[in-house]
Amino acid sequence: MGQALIQCASRNPELQVTAAVDQGDDLGAVLNGCDAVIEFSFHNVTPGVATLCAERGKALVVGTTGHSESEKEAVRKAAKRIPIVWASNYSTGVNTLFWLTRKAAEILGPSFDLEVVEMHHRLKKDAPSGTATTLLEILAEVRKVQLAEALRHGRHGITGERTADEIGIHALRGGDVVGDHTVIFAANGERVELTHKASSRDTFALGALRAAQWAVGRPPGIYSMQDVLGLH
Repeated sequence: MGQALIQCASRNPELQVTAAVDQGDDLGAVLNGCDAVIEFSFHNVTPGVATLCAERGKALVVGTTGHSESEKEAVRKAAKRIPIVWASNYSTGVNTLFWLTRKAAEILGPSFDLEVVEMHHRLKKDAPSGTATTLLEILAEVRKVQLAEALRHGRHGITGERTADEIGIHALRGGDVVGDHTVIFAANGERVELTHKASSRDTFALGALRAAQWAVGRPPGIYSMQDVLGLH
């Protein structure tokens, strides 16, 4: 993602990459030269980046997923001082999928069973993906159920009949798949499927760069890519 961000930024005359920071580099040493920081790293790195950006008054775009509750709280604390765009996916298409998923769940109603299937490359460390988790949260919110109670991670053995409240999630890993996500609404006699497939990381990089431009000058707070795209 870092390479994709640098390459995409180089094609936009409105943007300048002032520094590229990798593991072991000192973010604080280069932070004063920028307007915004885009962070795609690892979950335990994000709190330190957010805290430093808050101290220096720099807008932050967080693309990392898999945070613990304490790590999320550190980001929320930083957002009291700076604007933070925090999204599980920065693709315009995926954020359209989020919007469509909510609308479909509202329209189709409780008679449709809900399942989410995601696939990523074999090197991805967390499962389900952050994007899939956002889709699950949307479905649970519309259905007014507690996600932790409704969630079913795959199925094995004699599980009994599917309950009306459960929401299934299936995480597939293999090859070099950038990211595929499908939301399935299944009822007796018909099925609706909403699918997004990413073939290039540029889609995520372009969205994150757009979010960074949008965030500069905004009031402190946590914003989503839905806010950036005006999809609310």
